[in-house]
Order: sequence, then structure tokens, then C-alpha cells
Amino acid sequence: MSAADNPGPLVEPTGSLSPRELERYARHLSLPGIGVEGQSRLRAASALVIGAGGLGAPVLHYLAAAGIGSITIIDDDMVEASNLQRQVLHRDADIGRAKVASARDALLRLDPELEVTTIGERLSPDNALELFDSHDVVLDGADNFATRYLSNDAAELTGTPLIWGTIFRFSGQVSTFVPEHGPMLRDLFPDIPEADSVPNCAEGGVLGVLCGTVGSAMATEAVKLICGIGTPLIGRLLRYDALEADYSTLRFSPDPDREPIIDLAEVAVACAAARPGPDGFGTRQDGAEGPGGENEVSVEEYRAESSPVLLIDVRAEWERQISSIPGSIHLPLSVLQVEGWSAVDTVAAHQPFEVVLHCKSGARSAQAVRLLKDGAPESVRLRSLVGGIDAWSASGSETV
Repeated sequence: MSAADNPGPLVEPTGSLSPRELERYARHLSLPGIGVEGQSRLRAASALVIGAGGLGAPVLHYLAAAGIGSITIIDDDMVEASNLQRQVLHRDADIGRAKVASARDALLRLDPELEVTTIGERLSPDNALELFDSHDVVLDGADNFATRYLSNDAAELTGTPLIWGTIFRFSGQVSTFVPEHGPMLRDLFPDIPEADSVPNCAEGGVLGVLCGTVGSAMATEAVKLICGIGTPLIGRLLRYDALEADYSTLRFSPDPDREPIIDLAEVAVACAAARPGPDGFGTRQDGAEGPGGENEVSVEEYRAESSPVLLIDVRAEWERQISSIPGSIHLPLSVLQVEGWSAVDTVAAHQPFEVVLHCKSGARSAQAVRLLKDGAPESVRLRSLVGGIDAWSASGSETV
């Protein structure tokens, strides 16, 4: 086995296992390659898990169950009802709580002796290098491109092994990146995609049980790296299609022409463009500070409008069944992508007016504004409602 196949155990084993640990991890102790020594390595290891959501939930659950000694969870999100279909760490009673707090409670219920550290913020260029440098392995369950590339670059700069996973609708991918022991994410996907080039889970949907499949594969990779067993997914991209029950593997190599990562400057720009607005809702697509940009309108500004405004809801029909803004007209983004401005023109009766588009948090409506600008008359002003219906509800405004 070459160094590229397995870089060897990540950590030295601790001392002897306690009687409690010998009983708890008995099924590991009889496994070739793990045994008492491998279990001691797991107890000595520290893991940083980025995200306590769809992928983070099974990753955290299985790392804790496997006997990882120290786990740090970083996530700035709150538990919502729509999370519970796939984020199995959280319960109905946790809705409204910080995900890191809910996840910590769940892990300590599983193993009261586990050392859990929580960070209720996003991974950023300001904290990434220190966090990566202080952990043996990092597992990235982030849901946006900027954070994924930040993780890759921080791993490359600190030499920290990184396990990466992604899910979309019915498919998922997993790979393992170990600096100096094989290719990295940028060898496979060199450039950071645009923030809205692929719909997120809220827009495109995701099969709940898929998270368990992909997250479990990520946790398996961590155990293999820590114990130095098996063949990790270094230089290989594992692809899973749940509908076809099909696994495939894509092999890839380091790009000899790729420039090495020397700092976080490039990814810092992507992270700034993808961060939430100051109201905590939505995603800034243009990197501007705060609402009020040329193509945006805040809830307060919208409510203060004196001239007639056509409010268009670009969400899916099932989302409107949960709640909608009074007076809004439904034109799903999928329709606008096919019909363009003509779909709006039909409901507008060819009159010049102001148009405000909204979705759940602002990302899809911002995309709709850019989509419609080419076909709209110059007399029409197109804007996206910052924060969408989430910001509308948070302001105390009525929904139906």
C-alpha cells in the first residue's frame, strides 16, 4: 500500500482503556486493525465537524458512538421544523434552539464522557486556520461552496486531513483530502462556483435518508484515517445515486499546473459574498453591506412604498400552503426560468410598474431578478425582498 493509499494512523494511542470503555467498544476491539490500540487512537483523537445539519448530524452521531475523544461542532444556524426530516440529532422540542446546543445535548446523551466544544458561528477566514490546526481531522458538512473551498484551503495550509461530503436531491459524493498524500478539492474542482449555480436543499430538496448514507461514509473515512486502516478515499470521489442504488468511484490526481494555496485571500471574497445580510436572513449575492442595494428592498422599505407594487412569490406551491404574504401572486422560479418575463407580463396586463419578488430567504428571488432583467421593459423596476418571507414574518407582518 502506498502513502497515497493510506497516510498511516493520525494519532498516537492513549493509555489503557477503562473497564467502561472495554465494555462499550467491545465490538471494535475484536476487529482486525482496530483492537485495543485502534480504539485508544480513537479516544485520543480530536475532530472538527463543520455543520450540525443534514450531513453533520449523522457524522456527529457516529463519531461519538465510535469513541472519538474530543469533538468540536461549528454552526451558526437554529433548528427549524423543516430540518427534522433529515437532521436526526435534533428533536421537535429543539426547534428554535441553536443547532450546536441541540447537537451537544444529543452527543452527551450518547456518551456523557465525550468532550464536546461548540462554536455558534460560521467557519470563516478569521477562525479557520486556528481551528484546523488544533484538530486531528476535519469533516466538512457545509451546505455552500464558499465554506467548502475555505475548508480545502485551510486544510492545505495547515496540513490537516479533510473529509468532504455533499448531497443534492437523490445523490451524494464523498472524498478524503490529505495534504501531501494525494490530490485536494481544487485538483478536482479548481474554481469556486457561483453561489447560486446549484440550488440549495430548500430550493432543490433532498432525500432525508440520503444524509445518513453520505454522513456515515464520511464518519467511516475518519475512523479509517485515525486508526490507519483500509484504503481511504484519497484521490477518489465516491458517488452515490439513491434512486438507482448505484455506487461509482471517480479517480483523480493532483494537477501539476495548479498554483499552491498560499493564503485565504481568494476564498475570503467568496465567503464575504455568501454571508447572511445584517438582518440574519438570506444571502447577499453581490457582497454589498446590508439591504437597500439597487436590486433589493427591505421589508420596511417595501411596506413604506406609496406607489403600486406587484409582489411575486417565486417559491414552490407547497411552500405557499404553509404561509404566504397577503396580496402576493404566485409565479414559481421554475416557471420564470422557462417563460422569463412573458410570465410576469401576462399577470401584469402590460402595465409599467414596480415588481418585488420574494422567496423564503432571498436567494431564489435574487436569482429571479437577474433572470428577468434581460426581458423586462426599462420602465419596470425589479427588486428582491431581502430575507424573503422569513424576514417578513420576523418583522411581525401578517401572513396567510
